[in-house]
Amino acid sequence: MLEATDLKKDYPTPRGPLSVLSGVSLRLSRGESAAIMGPSGSGKSTLLHIIGALDPPTSGRVTLDGDDPYTLTEKELAAFRNQRVGFVFQDHSLLPQCSVLENVLTPTLVGRTNGDSIERARALLDQVGLSERLDHRPAELSGGEKQRVALARALINEPVLLLCDEPTGNLDRDSADVVASLLLELHARKKTILVVVTHSSELAARFPTRYEMAGHSIRPA
Repeated sequence: MLEATDLKKDYPTPRGPLSVLSGVSLRLSRGESAAIMGPSGSGKSTLLHIIGALDPPTSGRVTLDGDDPYTLTEKELAAFRNQRVGFVFQDHSLLPQCSVLENVLTPTLVGRTNGDSIERARALLDQVGLSERLDHRPAELSGGEKQRVALARALINEPVLLLCDEPTGNLDRDSADVVASLLLELHARKKTILVVVTHSSELAARFPTRYEMAGHSIRPA
């Protein structure tokens, strides 16, 4: 279960603290998914970074299956993110010098890449329709294909929590539909907790639970 309780995030400025989040709470169980919408600057990405253990809140608490990542040592926190959280960003962030298969395997390099990891990567790439592109480099892929590689990479360590920041934001409509369908299909199959922030009302409409960021807070949409 993901629980975010009364999250607040301030950033220092010469004129004093700038509030980005104020009193945000969220609760999702395994197998549940939610889309979060809101205008630019409303705190959507900041919220995603906090619940993904990338950026600590000024106050409030985040737990995943009862564990608070912000109480961990730096080494433990890195392992927490690597093993329990998967990320998909608007910019796929693939390594240009690596093949499709190597990019998907990147999160496993923290430990030791073995035959099981390679088989999982091949299986995921088959599920996203890229089994024929294993040896291709990112420059040889379309935008939608790159995002499908990023989705497979996010799932390679079988995370509990899958976080997506504008996963279809840079794609044409057809590619966006394909990526959205794969995202929801794999979420259902893997029983992850899925949180997506998006400007796309079409993508948000496909989620059973929707929230809107407004006034640095969150409310059901």
